[in-house]
Amino acid sequence: MKIRDILGQGRPTISFEVFPPKTAENYESVKAAALEIARLKPAFMSVTYGAGGGTSQYTVDIASALKEQGGVTALAHLTCVSSTREKVHQVLGELKARGIENVLALRGDIPADGRVAEDYRYASELIREIREFGDFCIGAACYPEGHVESDRKTDDIRHLKEKVEAGCDFVTTQMFFDNNILYNFLYRIREQGISVPVAAGIMPVTNKSQIKRICQMSGTELPARFKALLDRFGDDPAAMKQAGIAYATEQIIDLIANGVDAIHVYSMNKPEVAARIRENLSDIIK
Repeated sequence: MKIRDILGQGRPTISFEVFPPKTAENYESVKAAALEIARLKPAFMSVTYGAGGGTSQYTVDIASALKEQGGVTALAHLTCVSSTREKVHQVLGELKARGIENVLALRGDIPADGRVAEDYRYASELIREIREFGDFCIGAACYPEGHVESDRKTDDIRHLKEKVEAGCDFVTTQMFFDNNILYNFLYRIREQGISVPVAAGIMPVTNKSQIKRICQMSGTELPARFKALLDRFGDDPAAMKQAGIAYATEQIIDLIANGVDAIHVYSMNKPEVAARIRENLSDIIK
């Protein structure tokens, strides 16, 4: 099923992101975790794409397992900054052969050594390529607080509009911890005529050091109430997990109450965290 149709049904949905293994030795354990999350029957599940495309085969394999064994609509990430056109066509061909209908088109992070392929510069170019290749439902990323490389939010929204005009069907946000940031972002993009569905990306924080590292990379700001949570519970792993799940649940409930129906949870391959959030929402998201 195409995700644009799932998100167009006018009811709250929850989906989960997983990431593929970096090595063959970890493949089975990652696959098992992903399939355990699939048992929660989310609206769909996404599978990320490793830096430089090094885990592209694992992305395809995990997405296929979710579809065939988990019975869940799968969304495969695809990045282009380190990929040739030949590589992109190869991955798209494999996805098509396995019946994966949904692709999240991303530029991807610039490698530490600065070496990039020359076929693509922007996600909008990849989106056009996918649209020409075949009948995929195409997603893209958006950044409520602005992309870390963008000087002005207006430029960032202009680039988002370019992605939509190139053919993307929906967008998923980077994680955020203050819902007012998303509400403001939604107002600004709708004002610019961007009307595709927006899935709100929610990160349940269960590890203090994890969130500091992620925020440094993404530029995500932490509100005072979240910093207080980290200060109070960050050194107690069990308490931090419970508090992080509660905070994420509260975010999601507020979003749905204010009309944001598509929720995408960054699971970090933790079935127990995904299950507790799903249970907390059992009567809110049917």
